[in-house]
Amino acid sequence: MDTADRASAPVVVAIDGPSGSGKSTVSRAVAARLGLSFLDTGAMYRAMTWWMLTNDVDVEDADAVAIACGKPVIVSGTDAAGPTITVDGQDVSGPIRGPEVTSKVSAVAAVPQVRARLVELQRGCAEVAERGIVAEGRDMGTVVFPAATLKVFLTASQAARAERRAAELRAKGVDEATIAAMAADLTRRDAADSSRETDPLTQAPDAVLVDTSDLTLEQVIDRIVGLVQERTGCLAA
Repeated sequence: MDTADRASAPVVVAIDGPSGSGKSTVSRAVAARLGLSFLDTGAMYRAMTWWMLTNDVDVEDADAVAIACGKPVIVSGTDAAGPTITVDGQDVSGPIRGPEVTSKVSAVAAVPQVRARLVELQRGCAEVAERGIVAEGRDMGTVVFPAATLKVFLTASQAARAERRAAELRAKGVDEATIAAMAADLTRRDAADSSRETDPLTQAPDAVLVDTSDLTLEQVIDRIVGLVQERTGCLAA
């Protein structure tokens, strides 16, 4: 593909990584900088989990989750300036961030039928993104967008990720006991996401590894924007 073709083709930037690595903040900022759509796929799995819990589906029963996962209507808004997530027409952007959903989302996300349905929705979001999309999650580069323009595996030391998450929670007024519990949950989710049989968290062979442990947010954004510009030829920031 020559420079002109690359410049006109829709751009797909796939950003994967563990919890607390800064994927959402970085991905949204990169999308805004480049004028692309933004997709938080983790919010989709959280929305599915919220619906299961709200409708009394036993999320530890994989068969029950598999049967029910086709029922909720999940819609992700992809405007980087104000992304949204609704379930059956209800805004769930707040409820899906609660501790109950956080503690159960890995179990729901491990069910193959859930992943198959949400992957279809994720690819649909990319198809309607006029200029392109920045999609963040855990299997963007390995499963959802294997031919992405750019794949990034965003990571950081466990200590750095735990401290960032704690700082976010303190800023929201969360008590220290809850912060400690969520730090422990971070470790549990890492293990669950990396060891599940279906689409585990892993770095794609052709992904660029970006360790954010000692980088500022702006440095990470600049690094990824620069990589996108290299791949697309002339996509302007």
